[in-house]
Amino acid sequence: MLNLRKTTIGIAAGALLAVLGSGCTATQSQPNDTWTAAAQSASTSASRAEDAAKRAEAAAARVEAAAKRAEDAASRIEAMTMKSMRK
Repeated sequence: MLNLRKTTIGIAAGALLAVLGSGCTATQSQPNDTWTAAAQSASTSASRAEDAAKRAEAAAARVEAAAKRAEDAASRIEAMTMKSMRK
């Protein structure tokens, strides 16, 4: 999940740099503030992606805990079965 977060932030940063790079041309007589909205959008997207990554990590932890409980239950059932077969 950490790789997903880094990838998403990297993509957002690349998009921001692309927007900044394309907004700076030599023929502009007056600087236009064309990149602010795009930068805010990229920042918002990165924040949302980070929140989604946190939720995914929490879900993965819950799945791991459920898998451990299932394994424990399976081992208890196996032990009970082996015990009943010995009788």
